[in-house]
Amino acid sequence: MAVTFPRRPAQGPPGEQEPDADQPQRRRRFNWTQAAPYLLILPAVAFELLVHVIPMIVGIFMSFLQLTQLYIANWSAAPFTGAGNYGVALDFSGPLGWQLLRSFGITLGFTVLVVGISFVFGMSASLVLHRLGRGRGFLRTLFLIPYALPAYAGIIVWKFILQRDNGLLNQLLVDGLHLASERPFWLIGGNAFVSVVVVSIWQQWPFAFLMSMAGMQVIPEELYQAAAIDGASTWQQVRHITLRMMRPINAVLILLLFLWTFREFNTPYVLFGPTPPESADLLTVHIYSSSFITWNFGLGSAMSVLLMLFLVVVASLWALWNRRVNRDA
Repeated sequence: MAVTFPRRPAQGPPGEQEPDADQPQRRRRFNWTQAAPYLLILPAVAFELLVHVIPMIVGIFMSFLQLTQLYIANWSAAPFTGAGNYGVALDFSGPLGWQLLRSFGITLGFTVLVVGISFVFGMSASLVLHRLGRGRGFLRTLFLIPYALPAYAGIIVWKFILQRDNGLLNQLLVDGLHLASERPFWLIGGNAFVSVVVVSIWQQWPFAFLMSMAGMQVIPEELYQAAAIDGASTWQQVRHITLRMMRPINAVLILLLFLWTFREFNTPYVLFGPTPPESADLLTVHIYSSSFITWNFGLGSAMSVLLMLFLVVVASLWALWNRRVNRDA
């Protein structure tokens, strides 16, 4: 017959008291050290929500409404159209869709030209100044002036330069150098595309120069000295040392230039106003005109969402490519 004895309570070391189960647990004190990172980032998160996230959500909601001037005073009365605005924007056989596609093509060509030429100018200037002794500080300051000037002030100066009758460019071409018999238009017609490309390059290339110059400062000088001892020419040093070691910086630089240039708004708007010439109808100004000139905010919001999705796809493809390059390196 089995006998079960009552279990004795476990005894700890002498002098140690067991915790009383009936005593309420102590409340944890507020730890400022652990909470400090969250408190410091809280204003930035609130500002990001207020400035970017909430307006973006409102814009996406507007893209599903037939929000025209008839309903601008009362958004709740605007009919829900679903994907109707997206269908109009992507119907390339229709007039609005075709105009959007044409604007997309112009913006893509504008972006490729501005990014490519700005990158070449920035890298070339950095390579020259990296090896230059005297005068490097003066030239570096001179090159960064367009980037330091307020954007609107610089573009307005270019607008005066490109005027047909009193502009400095036509004064130089027609009256000074006698290269043309008539004063060409630079702010209307086909030359408007050339004008917006030139002004944008003037604004963008100092940033490419600044990034390239900063990247070259961290390349060890011993690599160039060893390459020179081995008989490498200047071009071989640039190709196999400078460009190879600056590949991560150049990848980020090209992505930033592409994103900034593709959604460029200040330059075409200040040069041409809200209704630019057909040759310079960039996508951001086209969306602005669709929203605030024709008072079709629903269609304009749909175009903005499509633009955002395109840039997200570009950034995602760049991230995948950059990850593969870093993995294979």
